[in-house]
Amino acid sequence: MTKINAFIIALLLTLTACSSAYYSAMEKVGIHKRDILIDRVEEANDSQEEVKEEFASALAQFSSLITFDGGELETHYQQSKAHYESSEQAAKDVSDRIDAIENVAEALFDEWQDEIEQYSNASLKRQSQSKLRQTQRNYRKVIIAMQSAEKKMAPVLTALKDNMLYLKHNLNAQAVGALKGEYQSIKRDIDVLIKEMNNSIDDSQAFINTLKAQ
Repeated sequence: MTKINAFIIALLLTLTACSSAYYSAMEKVGIHKRDILIDRVEEANDSQEEVKEEFASALAQFSSLITFDGGELETHYQQSKAHYESSEQAAKDVSDRIDAIENVAEALFDEWQDEIEQYSNASLKRQSQSKLRQTQRNYRKVIIAMQSAEKKMAPVLTALKDNMLYLKHNLNAQAVGALKGEYQSIKRDIDVLIKEMNNSIDDSQAFINTLKAQ
């Protein structure tokens, strides 16, 4: 085992131990993993809503930039750059939220399965196992939708970054005109992203409602 692999394994074990300690502490005050999962899915929905707004604003600003007609070009560039950076941060927040959901979901399902093994009543055991499997199926649908939408963010951010880098060293009307062809491509990607985010949010809300009803 290399030193790097050993370090990664040690880091993962440390993070797992920290998560376990956090969940244990929360349970002592009456907040269980199911509650935390619901909160984190709701937070992810909020982050996805923010991403939709940030990317739409970035697109609007980019449109304003490429239709530049007089005024201070540097100001338009700085505004576009700021929108790109806000979109980048919003995208990172979504990815962090997804990671947090996966962490608590894994802990919840492991705990649930362990507790199922403790049943002595066969009927109750079967019912609990069935409910666990259904919850896992619902969860997988949600996390797949989130991850699919998450992947759609990267091409948009890459395109926006390329445009900002190009303009940084070519800040003139001719350079701005050269980017006009990029707009429709970015718009298509953002339209797809927003559609997938909406689907993800709808699936997430249905999942939350199911968990709350259990």
